[in-house]
Amino acid sequence: MFLDLPYDELEQMNLAARRLTDPEAAKAEHVGYLEKEARIKAVTVCFSDIEGRLHMLDYDKKFLLASLENLTFDGSSIRGFSQLHESDLRLLVDWTSLTHLPADVFGPGKVIVWANVADRELKPYEADFRGRLQAYTREMKAGDGLEAFMAPELEGFLLDGIDAEQHYAGTEGFELISTGGYFHSLPLDRLRQFIDAAAEAQRALGFRNEKDHPEVAPSQFEINFSYTDVVRACDQVQLYKLVCRQIARRMDMTATFLPKPIQGINGSGMHTNFSLAKDGRNVFHDPKGPDGLSPLAWGFIEKLLARAPEICLVLNSSVNAYRRLDPNFEAPNQIKVSANDRGSMIRIPFGNEKTARIEVRSVAPDTNPYLLLFTLLKVGMEDKKPEAESAEKRSRLRFLPGTVKDAMRLFKASDLTGVIMGEDSKEKYLDYKRQSADRNPRELGTAIKDSEILYHHEVTNQWLWNRF
Repeated sequence: MFLDLPYDELEQMNLAARRLTDPEAAKAEHVGYLEKEARIKAVTVCFSDIEGRLHMLDYDKKFLLASLENLTFDGSSIRGFSQLHESDLRLLVDWTSLTHLPADVFGPGKVIVWANVADRELKPYEADFRGRLQAYTREMKAGDGLEAFMAPELEGFLLDGIDAEQHYAGTEGFELISTGGYFHSLPLDRLRQFIDAAAEAQRALGFRNEKDHPEVAPSQFEINFSYTDVVRACDQVQLYKLVCRQIARRMDMTATFLPKPIQGINGSGMHTNFSLAKDGRNVFHDPKGPDGLSPLAWGFIEKLLARAPEICLVLNSSVNAYRRLDPNFEAPNQIKVSANDRGSMIRIPFGNEKTARIEVRSVAPDTNPYLLLFTLLKVGMEDKKPEAESAEKRSRLRFLPGTVKDAMRLFKASDLTGVIMGEDSKEKYLDYKRQSADRNPRELGTAIKDSEILYHHEVTNQWLWNRF
């Protein structure tokens, strides 16, 4: 009989596993556990491609343990990875990421781990931004003693029917399962039942939930979980989406993280709260600084605002994302910082020595989370501080690009994006954005087009892509 544990026991096991942060200690502990636990049948190994799609391979447990030093896959089958003539890539398991899975969502007898991607010589693969983010945060820790933490506020919509995105027809649109919002979703309606089931599963996965609720738009949801180190937080973003999609499917619905699946109502975002700490102290906090932030935090803000047009394609990576940046629906499309104005790209939430942080509001939920945090940290840590602007220039209202093609043009022209990503990865990323954009009308218009849904990087598949 394969392992099927109650949720409360799973939560305790996963919280204990999170405390194993040393890679070698985590490997020894978890490999030993897998060798002894006969009721585990398979290990799900995950990685993400350059656009942020999650890929999963289920390895037979015995095979995995016998082949740990030689886990390979065909990189030419993954968009944005290797070419056909250099297809073999390797997976290096990160044992600090091991998570015990709820059997009713994933099937009995399974655990999940994340892996970084390497080339044939075991060198880090440039297009794998999980591995690059992890390496960079380790450099920050070793060099300056700094640790980066993040918590996302990730919104989504619940749609009626299975695979609603793949069956999208613009003339009919999506069918919502609730007409409620913040205050009008009843305790046992379909939206609330979904939120409860997803929150329970995430709690069991060790997410340390904080709150969950229907969002402003009808049929929209948000399930918040606690601050953690940026690599783990990005893993949780990927797992959050997977759990929501699976639970929705089980209930004959679709959980979608399209930024703007329906015109006329608010879209979905992934407000990204992040900060730095040193020796357990939040170095973004300064009780005497403006809005309670330190010079280091303000330096981050100034650099991100200065580079916002160039990096917007990382924050908003799809055609559909630019529908969300509509000021009529609380869209954070203004390149400015504010403690109160929710139309600002960056907000400064009220905080203290524990909670002081920067909230980047202009992030779409379909971004590659690893590339996002890698970019934010590289800009904030390494970019040259912009020259002080004149009062006249500061007073001008600047906006993020209005379409993906405008964002692509600015991204391509930027030297910074090549320095951050590497020129090869920059061109790969840009090429996939270009291919999708070329299948869509240049102007967004007032109606959501079939093409921006069916060729969206989180929706499309081989069959849909080749119907063009």
